Amino acid sequence: MNQNISSYQPQMGRKINNEQIEQILKAIIAGKYSWACVLILRFSGYNPIDYIPYRTYIRLLKNNCLVETSKSSQTNSENVETLSFKSSWL
Repeated sequence: MNQNISSYQPQMGRKINNEQIEQILKAIIAGKYSWACVLILRFSGYNPIDYIPYRTYIRLLKNNCLVETSKSSQTNSENVETLSFKSSWL
């Protein structure tokens, strides 16, 4: 159970930028507290796998990263549909 603590060097000087803070706040407002914790760990320079069980981390990634990419692709497809709709009137 003894670990080599002398090799542990956290990145204390790393700052979280405004865009990253906005992502964390959006997660908190949406009630996704576990995802907010993952973001805080990741943006602070820590590996979330060291603090969260692997299966839980993968589930959080699937639920949040894949949802965000599907929303952006859905928005892009809606834009394409509106553009094609506008072009049919011309």
